[in-house]
Amino acid sequence: MGLNCGIVGLPNVGKSTIFNALTSAKAASANYPFCTIDPNVGIVAVPDQRLDKIAEIITTEKIVPTTVEFVDIAGLVRGASQGEGLGNQFLGHIKNVNAILHVVRCFEKSDIIHVEGGVHPVRDIGIINTELILADMDTVEKRLLRNEKLLKTGDKNIIAAVGVLKKTRDGLNDNKPARLLPLTDEERKLIEDLHLMTAKPVLYVINVFDFEKDREYIEAVTKYAEQENSKCVVISGDIESEIAQMEPTERKTYYEEMGIEESGLEKLIRETYRLLGLITYFTAGPKEVKAWTIKQGTKAPQAAGVIHSDFERGFICAETYNFNDLILMGSEQKVKEKGFLKLEGKEYVVKDGDIVHFRFNV
Repeated sequence: MGLNCGIVGLPNVGKSTIFNALTSAKAASANYPFCTIDPNVGIVAVPDQRLDKIAEIITTEKIVPTTVEFVDIAGLVRGASQGEGLGNQFLGHIKNVNAILHVVRCFEKSDIIHVEGGVHPVRDIGIINTELILADMDTVEKRLLRNEKLLKTGDKNIIAAVGVLKKTRDGLNDNKPARLLPLTDEERKLIEDLHLMTAKPVLYVINVFDFEKDREYIEAVTKYAEQENSKCVVISGDIESEIAQMEPTERKTYYEEMGIEESGLEKLIRETYRLLGLITYFTAGPKEVKAWTIKQGTKAPQAAGVIHSDFERGFICAETYNFNDLILMGSEQKVKEKGFLKLEGKEYVVKDGDIVHFRFNV
């Protein structure tokens, strides 16, 4: 899909620890700023219990989950938009991702320094947001200056773009991220190529050490996120990092003993998937049961193209039924007998959980 999510935040908030837990990679993690200088990239399987349940009904040789890409970006500090702390380089990395996981430190630990002198989650969020807003404002001002010189051409697109740029500039000047500005879809398309960082969807990752002791911090960030209609995930990077090192059987036993149905990492991965506006459809047969990633609203031919371009080019129709129908009926044969299997054409919008077989001819 080419879609990814950047992990951002102040230094020493647990970004690389969480990234390492997510990817089981070994990104450098140490108690000083700018430990991560080049963005680390990890491809992570999206946990989906539906795969196992499909494979229980449709006998198969292997199960293949879909994936999401995470980029671990070095910590930003005050003045990053003016180049402080290698800020320009890191801001460039943020421009290149599709969504942002904003890790917020919500734990006290004397042996891990805080670049601002103490833990204050809402203040820390404000620092990052301000730097992103300032950088975006510079981008908007430069484009506005260029487009205003072209107004004399009378080009309708230029005229419309200038109006949107001014509206965006004014909003940023009021300290509002571009994603929260009252712009129409058409207006957003006019400035889409600017790749504004504050226009990207955000998920706040509340990193704690002790869930009970850090309750006040959790509530503060949750309240802040609700005000801007963003979501939060509470996670302990340290604990998840330790769990990630366990063998699968050991991990399963641990979850059962602790009464945990879903780990913090699994929830984080799923919420990231949603943040990117992605859904999953499945193909199922004797060779493999596989999950495929598409953007919400994708029509059948384009969904087929995710498997192979020939599938889209020679698309005839899609044989489709939903995961829930398979579970309800207990077999593909009964799904067909009860009329749940449908033949869908080029205008069919594939739904999350659809199990699809594409017919094509090239």
